[in-house]
Amino acid sequence: MSTAAAPAGQKPQGGAAGAPAKRKPVFVKVDQLKPGTSGHTLTVKVVSSNMVLQKGRASSAHLRETRIAECLIGDETGTIVFTARNEQVDLMEPGATVILRNAKIDMFKGSMRLAVDKWGRVEVTEPATFTVKEDNNLSLVEYELVKVEE
Repeated sequence: MSTAAAPAGQKPQGGAAGAPAKRKPVFVKVDQLKPGTSGHTLTVKVVSSNMVLQKGRASSAHLRETRIAECLIGDETGTIVFTARNEQVDLMEPGATVILRNAKIDMFKGSMRLAVDKWGRVEVTEPATFTVKEDNNLSLVEYELVKVEE
């Protein structure tokens, strides 16, 4: 068994007390998304945003406001519907470029939707230079759950 040493003047990789080094996020493109997957990081442009649910009042202390918007987002490879919740709705302005971290694919009526739950982040970033490919909407592809017999 051998142990690798770090070059002189450099600290070995890894965090405090031997914790693994933080992994650099791997950015994926919209056309690489598949049903039932999660942990995606992607940079997308917001094409449109449509409020589908708004209930509760922001002013009431004990009743929290719930807002859900369906946003069409995409990059140069295609588009997908993103379900924005509460504070995320404010960030999903049409024309904005956002980075979705730790996004997951939810299935809704047989089609893919992208969502970011409490373990992920939505952050607005510098405007992207790419043009969104709007004729490849992954949310329009209908999937069927097929049970495989062993």
